[in-house]
Amino acid sequence: MLNENLKMLRKEKGFSQEELASKVHVVRQTVSKWEKGLSVPDAEILVQIADVFEVPVSRLLGALPAESEDDAPGQRNEIAEQLMKINEQLVIKNNRTRKIIKWLIIIFVVIPAALILLSVLLVFLFRTNVSSSGSPEIETGYIEMLL
Repeated sequence: MLNENLKMLRKEKGFSQEELASKVHVVRQTVSKWEKGLSVPDAEILVQIADVFEVPVSRLLGALPAESEDDAPGQRNEIAEQLMKINEQLVIKNNRTRKIIKWLIIIFVVIPAALILLSVLLVFLFRTNVSSSGSPEIETGYIEMLL
C-alpha cells in the first residue's frame, strides 16, 4: 500500500522520481524500488517524504485522508512498527520468489544437463563394449540409430 500511495502522491504533486529522490537525498532507483514495492524507506526518510508531499506519515502508510491526524513525535514508534511489518512482508515475498527461481533453475537447467550427461555416458559405455567385441559394423550402426 505504501508503494501505491507514494506513486500516487508523487504524480499528484507532479514530481518525477528523480525530483523526489533529490528532495529526500536518495538516488532515483531507490524511489523506483519503493514504488514497485521492492523495498521501503526507513522512518526518517518516510518523515521527509511526508514533508515533501505535505501529508501526514499515516497517509503514506495507508490511512484515509479523513482518518489522518497531524503526526506527533509519539507516533514514530507506530510508524516504525508499520515499516517493520511491511519489511517482513517484503522478506516473505522475496523468499518465495527465490524458491520459485531455484526450482525453475533445477527444472530447466540441472535436469536437462543431467539427462544429456547420462546419454553421453551411455553412448560412451556402449561404444566401449562394442569396440572390445571387435565388430565395427555394429558400433557404427548403433550410433547412427541413436542419432
